[in-house]
Amino acid sequence: MYIIGIAGGTASGKTSVVRKIYESLPCEKVALIPQDSYYNDNTGMPMEERHKINFDHPDAFDWALLTRHIRMLSEGTAVEQPTYSYLECNRLPGTIHIEPCEVLIVEGIMALYQKELRDLMDLKIFVDTDADDRLVRLIQRDTVERGRTVEMVTERYERVLKPMHLEFIEPTKRYADLIIPQGGGNEKAIEIMQTYIRHRLCPGD
Repeated sequence: MYIIGIAGGTASGKTSVVRKIYESLPCEKVALIPQDSYYNDNTGMPMEERHKINFDHPDAFDWALLTRHIRMLSEGTAVEQPTYSYLECNRLPGTIHIEPCEVLIVEGIMALYQKELRDLMDLKIFVDTDADDRLVRLIQRDTVERGRTVEMVTERYERVLKPMHLEFIEPTKRYADLIIPQGGGNEKAIEIMQTYIRHRLCPGD
């Protein structure tokens, strides 16, 4: 199994990069593990307290479960990936069955944060996008998909997202094997990434 870690700030374009990897490989050969699915289980915590959780801090993630699942998949064992609701701020009862495959993508804002998880990766990618561009994308996404106002998004960005990015996400760029500026719009960088991955999987092609 070839394990790829893709990190980058919120709304940096990680999803676009993941999609382009999918497009370059047969769909049955690649699986995705979103780090967002591995937020801590907050069952039993009142909703008021859940809304106070800093979901952009490393402590918000269940690192032990995420790392165990990646290790199990690399050893050929299927896992039940948790599902997470942003509206409930908690895991949902259902899971997603993930089978081992040739390529596994681990994607999330802190995918490169923990050394134990990084050590399982064969290729580490950081999607690097200007802060202003990320804020614009964030406003567009959260007002449409998460029912937030522009004021709510910008206030949260200044209070939480920006300082957490500078403290915990931006520093992980130094662990990346490949940095993709401007996310999914950087066609040349993505073409290089696709060519490299295909070569590693099919060296004779």
